Amino acid sequence: MAAAAVLAAAVSCGRAGRTAIVRDAEIERKVEATLSGMTLDDKIGQMVQLAITNILDESLAKIDTNKLNTVIGTYRVGSILNVARNKANPAAATADLVREMQRVSMRELGIPCLYGLDMIHGASYLDEGTLFPQEIGMAATFNLEAVRAMGTAIGYESRAALVPWVFSPVMDLGRNACWSRHWESWGEDPYLSGEMSRVLVLADQGEDPNHIDKEHVATSIKHYMAYGVPLSGKDRTPAYVPYNELRERYFHPFKESIEAGALSLMVNSASINGLPVHANRELLTGWLKEDLGWDGMIITDWADVNNLYKRERVAEDKVNALALAVNAGIDMIMDPYDVACCADLKKAVEDGLVPMSRIDDAVRRILRLKYRLNLFDEPTWDTSGYELYREDFIAAAKQAAIESEVLLKNEDGILPLAQGTRILVTGPCGNSMRTLGGGWNYTWQGSKVDEFTESYNTIFEALAAKFGAANVRYVPGVAFNEAGKWYEELSPEIPAAVAAARQADVIVACVGENSYCESPGNLDDLTLSENQRNLVKALYQTGKPIVLILNEGRPRVVSDIEPLAKAVVDVMLPGNFGGDALAELLSGDANFSGKLPFTYPRAVNDLHTYDYKVSELVKTMGGMYDYDAKMEVQWRFGDGLSYTTFAYSDMSVDKTEFVSGDILTVSVKVINTGSVAGKESVLLFSSDLVASLVPDNRRLRAFDKIDLAPGESKVVELKLPADDLAFVGYDGLWRLEEGDFRLAAGSEHVMVRCARTKVWETPNK
Repeated sequence: MAAAAVLAAAVSCGRAGRTAIVRDAEIERKVEATLSGMTLDDKIGQMVQLAITNILDESLAKIDTNKLNTVIGTYRVGSILNVARNKANPAAATADLVREMQRVSMRELGIPCLYGLDMIHGASYLDEGTLFPQEIGMAATFNLEAVRAMGTAIGYESRAALVPWVFSPVMDLGRNACWSRHWESWGEDPYLSGEMSRVLVLADQGEDPNHIDKEHVATSIKHYMAYGVPLSGKDRTPAYVPYNELRERYFHPFKESIEAGALSLMVNSASINGLPVHANRELLTGWLKEDLGWDGMIITDWADVNNLYKRERVAEDKVNALALAVNAGIDMIMDPYDVACCADLKKAVEDGLVPMSRIDDAVRRILRLKYRLNLFDEPTWDTSGYELYREDFIAAAKQAAIESEVLLKNEDGILPLAQGTRILVTGPCGNSMRTLGGGWNYTWQGSKVDEFTESYNTIFEALAAKFGAANVRYVPGVAFNEAGKWYEELSPEIPAAVAAARQADVIVACVGENSYCESPGNLDDLTLSENQRNLVKALYQTGKPIVLILNEGRPRVVSDIEPLAKAVVDVMLPGNFGGDALAELLSGDANFSGKLPFTYPRAVNDLHTYDYKVSELVKTMGGMYDYDAKMEVQWRFGDGLSYTTFAYSDMSVDKTEFVSGDILTVSVKVINTGSVAGKESVLLFSSDLVASLVPDNRRLRAFDKIDLAPGESKVVELKLPADDLAFVGYDGLWRLEEGDFRLAAGSEHVMVRCARTKVWETPNK
């Protein structure tokens, strides 16, 4: 990282006297010069983003010149999002659309258009893009280099299509397993999410956020914040989160990303504690812009200003909703449907509802982003030299898929499977590319993937290639209704699968979910569908061993069928190479190394996280009040088996007593005690033994991934800043309290003690 570009500097900027990105004086001069020549209409237009459908002809494939001239020439709109036909297109076709947008924008405004796409796990809206596992799978790798490779591919391949801006990464904490966007997250832990997000931002943008080159893109980190914990479990519904939890857990990944140089941010569509985030000045302006001294740009999510008066009812009409959002800190309004948003925002200004100072601040932030992307000098560029689907990107995506798949059970060493094994592949996910990819996968809902994935292998195809076509058969038993809703299933044909199973040595039962995204993915019951569970139960009656493959975007409850399986693998959403990765792993040609980045519930009411409060799991009273509140889980955060075994020993720490500002160096020896090579993610946890608030059971503080040959050992050193052991107290202040802490990795632990309490009077440590 270029330290001078992104580290906080001691300058007078914001309430905390810091700045997230050191400004470039020449860029600031250009911003002011451009701003000074703009009319109110120009400024309003820059603050509005429309969907591409507003400028396309009836075929939705080509630009309608008259529409484009109206949107940009008349209304001065400064940003466009989404793709033609709502599905992936060739990079050249996307580039042609962008060239025409930029030609008109530079002619009419002298200001480039800012075009953005949702590139969540690769360049997913380019038909030649390299797609990695979804973020939940990338988190399971516990491998920052894998994330870095994904970000490098996203930046390079997006630029090959003249796309300079992506809505990624997603850093909502997946702490409610019901949520339909759980798979877009890095899982439930704030530290893991912060590290993964920070690395992805740097890989997407490069090391200098003031000068983004033509192999990198600007990021729009999202969705700020607590979007992943709706009380109802349904997408875009209210969250209720204590202040200290917001500051300590949910803000952390965003803060890490902003201090890594993230240039823009997208807002949570719903409300927190009764106040829509789009109207929350404290969170948008206070925490982000003032406390962090951040000069980036904040954009709404899809039509969310409309929700302020249509759904949330905190404004009486569109004009007042716009005023509420812009005054809270929104800089760009994603109003995909209606260019009249420009007139409404202008009226809000003319009626005195929004001061010009706020308009100028918003436009400065938008212009600054465009200058940082060098779009004024090069609104388009030569794309002929880009090589899409590069060999290094393919290799990285394949390896990430292998490391993302998690072995959760392997009774009697049934895995790996020997060559010559007769395998029945069954279940609705067994011969589907759609289920491997999930949403944001060539299309928004992940449908229509067959148009783009003919050259890739489903699980069945990959196993047939690995074990021989004569040895592998596919009988679905249960199938998804591709013409219906994501959750709809066709009439089951379980007897056919049972008959086929009697001729097999092993059953590979691939169950889970069809692809979905956002609100269409809402559900009422986290339990896996009855048809799929009945399929597994019927297969069990054959007496043939079952390898249960969970191909799902969130942990569906399987407690009644898990005991019937000899082995369980959670592949989550591993992307186009997920089938091949599973074949490599089941054959033993590769070894499992993934670990769960979330807690897998055993029952629908046991929605639980690993960092629970210690009081949740202890009996506190005697007699009739001797509650047993223990919430059992199917699998724990960090669970994941291997074909080898690892032993931990000799754990030590360089300081057994510390104070604020110290860095603790923790060492632990790890040895591969098995007979095959393997990778191990070494996770360091802390436990605060006594605190002024009920302490967490444990918290992840550091991790590293190592590769060990049989019999090989390594001493792993993990750095732990003492201030990371602080928490936000009931008074809303960060505090590191005197007392004892347990640090643990694997089977080992050491004790350390904070010698002196420190309380921070500023919002951030």
